Amino acid sequence: MKLLTKEIIDRLPTNEESRDSGIDELTVQVKFFNPTGNGTWYVYSYSPDERIGYALCDLGCPFPELGAFSMDELENYKGIFGLGIERDLHYRPRPLREVMDAVG
Repeated sequence: MKLLTKEIIDRLPTNEESRDSGIDELTVQVKFFNPTGNGTWYVYSYSPDERIGYALCDLGCPFPELGAFSMDELENYKGIFGLGIERDLHYRPRPLREVMDAVG
């Protein structure tokens, strides 16, 4: 499965465009998850040239955090049974604040 389609990339602001935005102004456009373990990324910006994005990352620790991720690392990850990171096909864009409140 392709994690980022052209349609999704077109909806995501670049990291530079979102830099001065507040949490209440950002929208999570896509959700990635590890189907065999911990790891969920709620992506709100992405720079295709650098292949770096920003997301609310829930890696199974007590507190999810906002941070950068490498698309190359997500695409190349192989977990249990060789399964990689997947995109939640049923996710619908939601404000980052709403996602943060729901995730904890």
